[in-house]
Amino acid sequence: MVPFFVQIKCKLGQSYTVANALAEAEIASEIYSTAGQYDLLVKFYLDKDTDIGHFVNEKVQVLPGIQDTLTIITFKAFGTG
Repeated sequence: MVPFFVQIKCKLGQSYTVANALAEAEIASEIYSTAGQYDLLVKFYLDKDTDIGHFVNEKVQVLPGIQDTLTIITFKAFGTG
């Protein structure tokens, strides 16, 4: 499984609606509200053969209330024993 993160900027007043839609879709591993340029930080896991760009485009960005996304692909986790 490949982990990656998506920061989500929501339309005004839509953060909780988007977070709930992500939770109900059962596609995210973790969902956090954040302060700053983006409203949510979401962690996903996909199979190695799944295209991350297509997943974000077809499963995440289509949710109502999302204004913008920033995808962060990770390489190595440190300190996980």
